[in-house]
Amino acid sequence: MKNFQKADLKRLYHPTHNSNGEDNGQVTIIGGSELFHGAPLLALKTASRIVDMVFFTSPEPSFGDIALSLKSELSSFIWVPWDDVDAYIKKSDAILIGPGMMRFSSEKELPAGGKLLDKAGLITKNITERLLKNFSDKKWVIDAGSLQVMDADWIPPKAIVTPNRKEFELLFGLKADAANIKNMAEKYDCIVVAKGAETIIASIDGEVSVRGGNPGLTKGGSGDILAGLTVALLAKNDPLLAASAASYLEKAASDELYKKVGTNYNMDDLADKIPEVYRNLITG
Repeated sequence: MKNFQKADLKRLYHPTHNSNGEDNGQVTIIGGSELFHGAPLLALKTASRIVDMVFFTSPEPSFGDIALSLKSELSSFIWVPWDDVDAYIKKSDAILIGPGMMRFSSEKELPAGGKLLDKAGLITKNITERLLKNFSDKKWVIDAGSLQVMDADWIPPKAIVTPNRKEFELLFGLKADAANIKNMAEKYDCIVVAKGAETIIASIDGEVSVRGGNPGLTKGGSGDILAGLTVALLAKNDPLLAASAASYLEKAASDELYKKVGTNYNMDDLADKIPEVYRNLITG
């Protein structure tokens, strides 16, 4: 297993000085629900620092008003009406689906295990299935709510899936140990990002270990930031490199914050820190 190193960041695509609009990546982020508003916004905030354009849409109608109010603070995205999602997927270099989408409409109704779903979960499931199957030729990052409701057979070739341990078990029906992570990546020809103190990224082409980080990354939202950074890097890079570099950068940014404030940082702090750390690592 290869250990990802700072020098590996040099292999990432970097914009040239003579770039034109849209040369440096366009992504679509699909997520959000009436229960979870912050998740896709953290992904959006992170991705918008990397690529030329972020298109954001949600099946939750209330997100239109939220997106408009967000424009006063973060203008680097285009809100896409849900009916237009297919058109924007077609024009995007990479797509993220799942952050903030629901398996159950109330935390009180969550079952102990299995894929039992209520109406909200069925909506997430139907959307995820339709889009992954209809656009299986696109570059995908699949996260959070979508991972919790989908079948593994829907994973498009070379897609990046970013499960925590519980989501890995829901998706594949297996414990998230090293052997199963490797086997599932090979079986479904995907990139599995198994998050942890040592993150394992497995694909049919090999495995990468990413170390670092600190307990501040256990806070809610760190996975959304990772998903947003991953889809941004995926727009112009190989999936295994994009997934590995995103994990490395998030951990490195969290470690810089830890030096100053310990674990007393939030995910907005982390999203803001990543561009600075990214720049310092590739130029230092």
